[in-house]
Amino acid sequence: MNIENLKIFCLVVDEGSISQVARLSFVSQPAITRKIHQLEDFYGTLLFDRAEGKLKVTETGRILYRFAKAIVNDFNHSIEVIQQVTGESNIHLTVGASLTIGEYLLPSLLGRFKKRKPEMKVTLTINNTPRVLEDLSNDVIDLALVEGMVENKDFIVEKFAEDELILVCPFDHPWKNRKEINIEELENERMIWRESISGTRLIVENALREYEVLEKIESYMEIGSTQAIKSAVEAGLGISILPKLTVARELEQGFLREVSISGINITRNLWIVKKNRRFHNAGVSSFVEFIQ
Repeated sequence: MNIENLKIFCLVVDEGSISQVARLSFVSQPAITRKIHQLEDFYGTLLFDRAEGKLKVTETGRILYRFAKAIVNDFNHSIEVIQQVTGESNIHLTVGASLTIGEYLLPSLLGRFKKRKPEMKVTLTINNTPRVLEDLSNDVIDLALVEGMVENKDFIVEKFAEDELILVCPFDHPWKNRKEINIEELENERMIWRESISGTRLIVENALREYEVLEKIESYMEIGSTQAIKSAVEAGLGISILPKLTVARELEQGFLREVSISGINITRNLWIVKKNRRFHNAGVSSFVEFIQ
């Protein structure tokens, strides 16, 4: 048995397909199957069921996967650490970010970071918070930046910023010259929301529920994109409560108006999330230090 067999086994579990792993690894399907058979011979058990043309991980396969993943990760980290010590590595950092952070905050941050560390290659992937955390768990990314809840106790979670959620209305709305409204005035407006599974929406709903106005507000429209919500508000279809960093440009250019709600300040935390490892590559340490 060798480390390559364990790598292939983990890939097959992750992808659920020998043919897909063969394509990703640029080897033949029989070669992938042979490596799996070698592992099965070594452990004396079947790792996959091959019934009805579908590949399914067996119970022993699931047990082995946890150990194999750790072994492969430690092996890869050992290479990174030794290369860093000997000065022979080109440091590569892969950052995963949730939608708001990835689209509105990180581009400028990464630009400034690259000026400080021009030798470092940085890759950014953007997805919703659950998918970003799944990628971190599966070592697809080195570091996650998210605004949603992080429930996995195995992760190291650190706050790096706060983002305010603000009420915005069209530039020609009756509130356009007002700095503040009473919360009861929301009852007369059409609210444009993010989709029901949105973490941002949950924060807003919880805040409005505390003041017993949530059920009295007309839920006029649900849209799954922050950009589309901004466009809808600009077009006069309603009002919305959005992360301030997502509407900074529209506020500056006068397309939207910010109006405070008397006595209410809604904020959410932005998180750096790392796996609990003995070794992190130098890119992770440098980037976390830069952000903090």
